[in-house]
Formats: sequence, C-alpha cells, structure tokens
Amino acid sequence: MNGAKLRDRLHAGEPITMFTPHHASSGLAARLVEFGADSIFVDCEHGTWSFEDVRMTSQIVRSAGGAAIVRPHSHERSVLIRYLNAGADGLMVPMVDTAEQARAIVDAVRYALPSDYEKRLVVSMIETLEAIDNLDEMLTVDGIDVFFIGPGDLSQNMGFPPAPPFGEPRPAQVVEKVAFAVEKIRAAGKVAGTLATAEELPRWLDKGVQFFYIHSDPFLRRGLAGIKQTLSR
Repeated sequence: MNGAKLRDRLHAGEPITMFTPHHASSGLAARLVEFGADSIFVDCEHGTWSFEDVRMTSQIVRSAGGAAIVRPHSHERSVLIRYLNAGADGLMVPMVDTAEQARAIVDAVRYALPSDYEKRLVVSMIETLEAIDNLDEMLTVDGIDVFFIGPGDLSQNMGFPPAPPFGEPRPAQVVEKVAFAVEKIRAAGKVAGTLATAEELPRWLDKGVQFFYIHSDPFLRRGLAGIKQTLSR
C-alpha cells in the first residue's frame, strides 16, 4: 500500500501534498495524481464517497502512483476498520482531542491489519483548543504518523468563520495558534500537517510543516476567471 511510501518520504524530510477533488470521482482523483499530487483526500466526513467508491478510487489512485487518504466521519472503531479493509492507504481521523482517543485509533488500525498496518498512514486531526491543550500528551502516542492542524474547524472552535473570504488571510489569532501547534509537533520530532493555499505554502514550509492538504477548487476558480476575463475583452 502506498501509505508506507508516504511515511518513508516524510521521514526523509520531504514535503507531501494531499489534494481534494471535492467530488466522488475516481477519474478526477487519478488525474490529480497524474498532474503531480502525492495523495488524494477522500472525504467521507463531508463528502459523498461510499465504501465502494473508496475501494475503487484507492485502487485507481494507487495505479497512478498516488495514495488515497480517507477521512471517516467519526472515530467509530468499526468504521475505521471498514475503510482500511476497503483499501484506504491511510486514515485522517477528525476531531482527535486526547491521547486516549489517539491510542484507540492506532489500536483499531493494528487490529484491522495485524500483518501490514505499517503500510497505512495514520493522521490525527487537531481541530480544537482542547486538542492543542492536550498536544504534549498526544505527541507521546506511538503509531500516529502525522499530527494535522485543521484551521477551518479550529477557527470555528475559536469563534471565527471556518474560512475567510476567497483570497483573504485567516484571522491572526488562528494563524498564531496553528503556528504554536506546529512548533510543538516539530519540537517533539513528529510530522506536522495543515491545510494551505498556494499563497500560504511558503510560510508553513518555512515553519517545518511537511504534510499539506490543498484544495483543487481555487485552481479551477482562477483558471475559469482568467478565461472569462479574456472572453469579455
């Protein structure tokens, strides 16, 4: 499974991209990999992907040289196991607030795949102030490959909208909190990840972030805006 390849690259200090196609489309997912995405975000928390979609898309994405990282809708043990058995190259589990929850996720992965759990990437999403407060203890949990700070849910948890207007920066308080968490993760010798726009990538790369979740829609938005501008001359 290609999750192990991502882990090896992260341990070597390389940055990794994970693009979301925003649609339950194996063809679009594979195309993003062909264009250079390292992995594909299969969002089963907010998206419409079925278990069969996960199975098929994981196979197609791997055949294109990428990896399929699934975000389940919850920590539910049986749900994590089903996505792994459907062929996910990794799990990106939302709303992990405590070390106990992180250990339970690792235990579920190892129970589901006792002989080859190391072939899957395990990402713990840090999305609340509670999680950041508990981060020191969470960083001691063995088996979490990436600690990912989700700025959208963290923004909401801090009383801000989940995303700023297109092209505008996030609130400074949120950016500072993400940077604080990244510094803690890096100081513990762990891999940090976050959501970033093309404009934000240099900042977070300089901060030591290695795992980047990137939306594909801004590229489509800019491309279509350019076409419309040309046609309106």
